Amino acid sequence: MRLLHTADWHLGKVLKGVDRTPEIGEALKALLEIVRREGVDLVLVSGDLFDRPQPSAEAEALAVEFFLELKALGVPALVIAGNHDPKERLEALAPLFALVGVEVRGRPLFREEGGVVRVGGLEAALLPFVSERVLVKKTFQEAEDRHRSYAEAMRRILGNLQSPLMLGHFAVEGARPGAGEFAFHLTGSYAVPASALPLAARYLALGHIHRQQQVSEAPVAWYPGSLVQLDFGEGEEAERGALLVELPPSGPAQVHPIRERWGKPLRTYRLALEELDGRLGELERFPGYLRLVVEGRLSPEQKDRLFRHLPHLLAVEAAGALPVVEAGERGPELSLLEAYGRYLKERGREEEALLERLEAVLREVELETLAPGT
Repeated sequence: MRLLHTADWHLGKVLKGVDRTPEIGEALKALLEIVRREGVDLVLVSGDLFDRPQPSAEAEALAVEFFLELKALGVPALVIAGNHDPKERLEALAPLFALVGVEVRGRPLFREEGGVVRVGGLEAALLPFVSERVLVKKTFQEAEDRHRSYAEAMRRILGNLQSPLMLGHFAVEGARPGAGEFAFHLTGSYAVPASALPLAARYLALGHIHRQQQVSEAPVAWYPGSLVQLDFGEGEEAERGALLVELPPSGPAQVHPIRERWGKPLRTYRLALEELDGRLGELERFPGYLRLVVEGRLSPEQKDRLFRHLPHLLAVEAAGALPVVEAGERGPELSLLEAYGRYLKERGREEEALLERLEAVLREVELETLAPGT
């Protein structure tokens, strides 16, 4: 059986006022061509179809169009929700998706409740993203066990969802982030050790990390990476795309990485103020979106001139005003989220829900922020 493993589409992604959905739509067309060319039997989407809980009409339309095209090719799909997805909406739309051969799971279900499905003669376990608070409460019913960790709960759930194929949306300990993910959902209590992955699975199709990589050999477990470069913190060199997986009747899965540069590249330039004029030609020729971090004080007039001269410039920041740390780098200062977490801990209020709420607000502000001059 030939599988096409994808994840982290993030339809509806807005970066500094620019809607990336059309670029992601082009990547989806490329995926359909791969399905046709490679004779794919089943498409896997391991979470984060959408970038926000309330996706745009265009984002939803592109997802529906993709699955209708799959239906025309006679290829079914398995889809689980990620931490960005509108889980309840996906559950509500599941009966409609089923009409075109797509099995959608928005909320996590455990084996006794139907967490394992059968498609094309293949048994598959579906494990959408679930927050620490919900998972620990669901898994450990007794009050004295509520101190158990997310990793412990995941180990138990993964042990219950035994099948040859598994889709999951979570972070495996040691995975290299792509730098555009929610940092809170990647480390600490949210990091699941590779030893917790079920050995009975012949292939574990993961989503959540935007960098393409293998994270386990037994079982074989991979992240395909995001379809496009989603944030400036994600380096252009990070591998992303999709995975073509051959699942023979017996033996290990054979994974063939598909590494593509779909979408426009994003690049951050760090320049001294006196370098700007001499580098304008280079900045003009860059084919993607730009972010400038300038060492020196820029006047409003200079900023406006840069935005007028460079139509693909999305942000200009002063390096000296505040510490500028790319996502994924360790800077000298705590992030706002880390500082708030430390504040709660010092006062004996380590409540995950408060941190999740703050991170959601920060992400929403980032998504809605327009570049100056737009």
